[in-house]
Amino acid sequence: MFKTINNYLRKLSLLKRDVEAYLHFASSGNVVEHRTDFSKPGLNLVLLLHGFGTTRKSVSILESRLRDDGFDVFSINFGGFLNRLNTRGIDTLALQVKTKIDSLKERYNIGKITVIGHSKGGLIGRYYVTMLGGDKDVHTLITLGTPHGGTPIAIFAAVTVIGLISRSVWQMMPHSLFMRRLKKVPIPASVRMISIYSADDEVVPPNRARVEAPSGADNVINIELKEYSHTDYLIKRGVYEVIRAALAPRV
Repeated sequence: MFKTINNYLRKLSLLKRDVEAYLHFASSGNVVEHRTDFSKPGLNLVLLLHGFGTTRKSVSILESRLRDDGFDVFSINFGGFLNRLNTRGIDTLALQVKTKIDSLKERYNIGKITVIGHSKGGLIGRYYVTMLGGDKDVHTLITLGTPHGGTPIAIFAAVTVIGLISRSVWQMMPHSLFMRRLKKVPIPASVRMISIYSADDEVVPPNRARVEAPSGADNVINIELKEYSHTDYLIKRGVYEVIRAALAPRV
């Protein structure tokens, strides 16, 4: 009994940590501290896509670590609730990603890029790659705690005021029409897709974060971690080391 109580308290502590981190990220805004020079030769571009209810500030630690390791990093202001929080539809935001990358391609020689998406951001990246032709411009898609099978938390969110202001919570419900459509389209063979998730993620459990792939599809990789919460993917050095090892070589 004591083991069960301790396990419950541990899970509650992880969830509390996530809520506190989300509130911090939501209040931090979309200010860009470092701008990438897209005109420089030999770009090694990484696009960071932040998750539901957060701003670009949520990926700032990950961005800083990637820059320190020589990557050229950028993100997108998804607008949304209060014109700052990521609440709009996943398909709508994936189209915004396409518009941004198409615009960069018209002006610069950016080559193929890596996309890293946290939570809902991973679904935006997946939709872009599979539904909008993004496989022509992306060589690697890394998702962090992304609900590839939907998440039960979206059900609770949908019946609150959040469901009134965000179409994406309905999209992220398990077995929603959106999720079923997305899962039917295979990951293009030219894109290396890596789903990183944690057994201790109380927002998106492991069985919802794994990516289903046809037998023999060696371009789709699932990596399960332990002892990391939903926001730890963006903060903890241990997760970053896994992300860094998963990044494709420069192409």
